[in-house]
Amino acid sequence: MDGKPADTASEGQQAEIVLDTTPFYGESGGQAGDTGYLEGAGFNFTVLDTKKPVEKFIVHKGIVQKGNIKVGDAAQLIVDGEKRKATQANHSGTHILQAALKAVLGDHIKQSGSQVTAERLRFDFTHFSKISDDEMQRVEDIANTMIRKNLEVQTEVCALEDALKTGATAVFDEKYGATVRIVKMGQMSMELCGGTHVQQTGEIGLLKVIHESAIAAGVRRIEAVTGKEALTHVQKAEEELKKAANLFKANPLELADRADKLLKHTRELEKEIEAFKGKFAAKDSGDLMSQVREIGGVKVLAVEVSIADAKTLRDFGDKLRDKMESGVILLGSKAGEKALLLCIVTKNLAGKYSAGNIIKELAPLVGGSGGGRPDMAQAGGTQPENLGKAIAALGKLLIK
Repeated sequence: MDGKPADTASEGQQAEIVLDTTPFYGESGGQAGDTGYLEGAGFNFTVLDTKKPVEKFIVHKGIVQKGNIKVGDAAQLIVDGEKRKATQANHSGTHILQAALKAVLGDHIKQSGSQVTAERLRFDFTHFSKISDDEMQRVEDIANTMIRKNLEVQTEVCALEDALKTGATAVFDEKYGATVRIVKMGQMSMELCGGTHVQQTGEIGLLKVIHESAIAAGVRRIEAVTGKEALTHVQKAEEELKKAANLFKANPLELADRADKLLKHTRELEKEIEAFKGKFAAKDSGDLMSQVREIGGVKVLAVEVSIADAKTLRDFGDKLRDKMESGVILLGSKAGEKALLLCIVTKNLAGKYSAGNIIKELAPLVGGSGGGRPDMAQAGGTQPENLGKAIAALGKLLIK
């Protein structure tokens, strides 16, 4: 306890216990350690984790829930059976996943890391590109076909040299002892592994990939679930699909087609809206021409308009420039709680006036900043109430 050897541990104390023999699996090879209980005369010890720091040395980490436990006590060891079964299913699922990846992507697939818990499995492997949706579907199909065949999971302990001669898959940087265990599932999967596994592949139930990503150059990662967790994942996905289908008033299996039709309809409506905006802009541009005035012999149009987005404001400015032919245009508008400014200088005056410089001078008046080309510039600000001041200030800039 507290990092020091002790002969006893009392109720409420955390401790690490080493036994002469144990059914608990100590964390190693990517598989999480078992949890469970140690029970004896007058004491109960909850095992929260099990580690294997060195070969054949298992450490049970946990807390004394009841009584006192001391060296030499006899104890009944109880592994959390449900958690062990779920972990086994994920570990066997990892072997099957690797076999399926090799079948679809090629023999270059090599394990570069893994993590197996009761909740999910994670498998890292060498591969040069993202796995396509079609490839992933084939991987899942092959894996679940192996599961449904309910193949017997066979194990054999032999010398490392003999094991390697069989062609069994080994992890490159794994440190193996003189003897190893071969775990075989049908004709597709044969690996060196010391972890816990199901007896028949059918116990896995279902394998479902939930995420695939790159974690380093040439290394991909797949996360997947099996058994009950896989069913829960599918049920949640189905529930979300039904919710989306209800929003579209469609059958879940017809959702993609309905969404595609609605997106096409939306794009058509957007085109119609843009056409209407163009028509109104053309009419308004004609009406505004009556407000053009001359400053120093230059035609100037400086007005506030009711246009709430920058793109439409630019399109409107283009139409005004076409009608004016020669001059300086300044448009201001309110977009919600923001101000928009657009300045246009016709090309024949670009050498005398710069729209970009004009906007840089006026933008602070509406609490913003902006810039652009000599012939067109724009700005945004947070003080739309000051648009009138900015518009009125244009004249002073032109006669400097």
